Amino acid sequence: MTALLALAASLLWGVADFGGGALARRLPALTVVVASQATAAAVLLAAVLATGGWTDATPALWWAVAAGVIGPFAVLAFYRALALGPMGVISPLTTVGVAVPVGVGLALGDRPGLGQVAGIAVAVVGVVLAAGPERGGPRAARKALLLTVAAAFGFGTVMALIAHASTGGGLLLVLCVQRVCNVAVGGAVLLAGLRRSGGTAELLPGIRAQLPALTATGLADVAANGVYAMASHRGSAAVAAVLSSLYPVVTALMARGVFKERLRPVQTVGAGLAVAGTLLLAAT
Repeated sequence: MTALLALAASLLWGVADFGGGALARRLPALTVVVASQATAAAVLLAAVLATGGWTDATPALWWAVAAGVIGPFAVLAFYRALALGPMGVISPLTTVGVAVPVGVGLALGDRPGLGQVAGIAVAVVGVVLAAGPERGGPRAARKALLLTVAAAFGFGTVMALIAHASTGGGLLLVLCVQRVCNVAVGGAVLLAGLRRSGGTAELLPGIRAQLPALTATGLADVAANGVYAMASHRGSAAVAAVLSSLYPVVTALMARGVFKERLRPVQTVGAGLAVAGTLLLAAT
C-alpha cells in the first residue's frame, strides 16, 4: 500500500509540475503559484468546514504553517526554472530534495530492508541520469540550475514537514492550513510587486482565461501532498519519499508529448532505471 500511494503521489506531482511549468510560460510564475494555490485552499477550506475537520487541531499544525511559508518560494523557484529551461531536464534535478525526508526518516529510526535500500539506490541513480548531460550545458542556464536546487530542497523540506504535522491525524486540516499559508505568503509578495509595477489590471484577463488549468494544477498538487503523507505513515518514510520522487518521469513524458521535448539516450536509460528501482521497492 505504501508503494501504491507513493506512486500515486508521484503521478499527481508530475501532472501538477507540468501544468505549473506550462502556465509559467504564459503568466508570471508568482501569479501561477498564488492563483493555483488559492483555488486549492478554497476547496480544502470548504471540505474542512463541511466535515468538521477543525476539531483535529493540535500544536503539530505549526509544522503545517512552516510548510506553508516555505512552499510558495520553492514552487516559485521551480516554476521559474521550468520557464527558463526544458522540463525534461529541470524536473528530474528536483529529486535531489528527497535527501531531506529520507534523512529525517533515518534520523527517526527508519531502517529500510536490504531490498528496499537497493531499490532506493537504483531509483536515485535513475532520476539523476534522467537529468541528462545538459544539466551543465547551455540549455540549462546557471540561473535555472540554482533555482532548481533551491526548489528541490524546499520541496523536500515541505514533504518532511507535512508528514510530521499529520502524524497524529487531521490530514485534511493540515493540508488546508498549509495552503492557506501558501496563499497568504505568496499573495503578500505578489501584491507588493504589483503595487510597485501597477500591473494588476493586466494580470486579471490572463488569470480568468487560465482559471481551469490553474485550478487543476492546484488540486493535483494538494492531492499529491495528501497521498504522500498517507504513504509515509503506512510504511517506511524513506521508501515513500523515494517512490514519490519519481514524478519527473511523468513531467518529462508529458513535455515530450505536448512540447515535443526529446530525451537523450542517457535520459531514457535513467527513466528505465527509475522504473526498475520502483519495481524493486514495490516487490520488497
